[in-house]
Amino acid sequence: MRPHLLQDTTLRYFLAVAQSGSLTEASARLHVAASALSRQIAGLEAQLGTPLFERHPRGMVLTAAGEILAVHARRTLLDAERALGEIGALQGLRAGQVRLATSDAFANELVPRLCVEFQRTYAGVQFSVIALPTAQVPDAVRSGAADIGLCFSRAPHKDIDVAYRQSAPVLALLPPGHPLASAGSVTLAQMAAYPLALPPAETTVRQMIDIVCSRQGLQLEAVLISNHAKTVVNFVQLGGGLSVASEIAVRHLVADGAIVALPISDPGMDLRDIEIQTLAGRSLPVAAQAFLELLKEQLPGSATPVTAAARGGPAA
Repeated sequence: MRPHLLQDTTLRYFLAVAQSGSLTEASARLHVAASALSRQIAGLEAQLGTPLFERHPRGMVLTAAGEILAVHARRTLLDAERALGEIGALQGLRAGQVRLATSDAFANELVPRLCVEFQRTYAGVQFSVIALPTAQVPDAVRSGAADIGLCFSRAPHKDIDVAYRQSAPVLALLPPGHPLASAGSVTLAQMAAYPLALPPAETTVRQMIDIVCSRQGLQLEAVLISNHAKTVVNFVQLGGGLSVASEIAVRHLVADGAIVALPISDPGMDLRDIEIQTLAGRSLPVAAQAFLELLKEQLPGSATPVTAAARGGPAA
C-alpha cells in the first residue's frame, strides 16, 4: 500500500502543485488533468476563504496561507508513511524504505557500506540516497524528500532537529612518504609550499580555510579545484600534492595506509560538526529510525562495527 492512499486527495493534489510550482508539471506527475487539479485547488481555497497560490504566467507561488497548509500536507504524508511502516512491522513484513539526503563526503563510502550492512539483516528494506551540496540537505529533510539528512553544519536550521552531532575538524591529506607525513600536525602555511587540491569557494570547508588565511595574510594557490570529494582524494593518492577533508571521508583509506590525514593546527579549522538531521516534531518510520541508530553507532568510528542484527532492530 502506498502512503498517498492514506492522504486526502485534495491535499495530495495541492501538495503536488506546491512542490512543482506548476499545474502542468503536477498534472504530468499525478496523471490527472490540469483542469481537475485547478478545480480541486479552487474548491479548497473557497472552503478556507483565502487564496493558497499567487497565479503568475510562469507558475504558481504559495501565499502565506498556502505555506501553512503545505507544512500540514507534508506532515500528513510523512505520518502516513510512518503508519504503514509500523503496520508492516506488526505483520512481520520485511519491507520499508529509508530515504537519505547526504553530503558528498558520506555518499562515497560510509553510506553505501552501512546500506549493505543493514540489508544483510533486513533484505526487504529499500534505500533512496541523494547526494546534495551541504546547504541543500536540510531543505530535503524539511520538504519531506528525505527522512534523514547527513551533512556538515556550522549553524542551526529552522524546523530541523539534530538527532546526533560530532565534531568534524578539517584535516590535511598527504600521500604516504610525504615530507610532512611524519608530523603530528601541520599548518596551512606549511601546506602552501606544496601543490594543493581544494574545494570551491562556495563550500563550507573552503570558507573556513579562506577565513583562517585572511587572518594570517596567507594566500593558497590551488592547482586543482573540485567539489567532488573523491577527485581531490584521488589527487593526493596519485601523488599530485596535498588536500583537505574530514576524517569520515577518508577513514577507510587511512586504515588501509593509502593516505595520511593530519590535524591542521591553525585556530578555526575545527569549527564544524557532522549532523544527523530529521524534521522537527516528526516520528520516523520504523526502518528509518533503525538506520538512524546504526548511523549514530558508526559515525564515531567504532573499532568493531555493530551490525543491525546485534542491535535488535525491527523487522520492518
